[in-house]
Amino acid sequence: MHWLAEQWLAVTWTEWLGFLTGLACVYLVVKQNPWTWPIGILNNIFFLVLFWRAHLFADSLLQIFYMVISVYGLWNWLYGGENHSTLAVSKATPKQMAGYLFSVLATTFGICWLLKTYSPSTTPWGDAFTTALSLTAQYMMTRKRIENWWLWITADVVYIWLYMHKNLYLTALLYLIFIGLCVLGLRAWLRDYGETQSAHIEGLPT
Repeated sequence: MHWLAEQWLAVTWTEWLGFLTGLACVYLVVKQNPWTWPIGILNNIFFLVLFWRAHLFADSLLQIFYMVISVYGLWNWLYGGENHSTLAVSKATPKQMAGYLFSVLATTFGICWLLKTYSPSTTPWGDAFTTALSLTAQYMMTRKRIENWWLWITADVVYIWLYMHKNLYLTALLYLIFIGLCVLGLRAWLRDYGETQSAHIEGLPT
């Protein structure tokens, strides 16, 4: 019990702010609320600092990518649909999924090589794999591909191990909560997709 209390007292304000903004960000994604993107940028700033201090260099630099793609994600959610309308939830085609998975594989090996060669990273494979999954899942999320949730769930499982290994216990707890939110998001997006498809079929001429 004393050890647990010490761990919580050691949590930095950066990790607390990352925890709170991270929860808000993922909850808003589940609800398909565009405010997820600006709040996500705040979350990225906090985690960039936190991960750099923990020597999770790939995860730290990943936050810069998140900030850039968040601008694209916000625009795409608001105007990326038909005739510049709001973007609807969609499923990836088999060809698109093959491309996404190849991207994860290739990026994992590339980042791992960079970390082993140019950084003092102690967890190059875990850092590289989660970064590759996150890069791909984030892009899929900007396109509202339902399958992005499966990639996030996979990444979050590995992230929990990674952050426990780095003594980032609050962040590990956050990613455990993320898994639950991802399941809710997957169900909500599947339901929304089904309703959209039903409405489309009903609108077709007979």
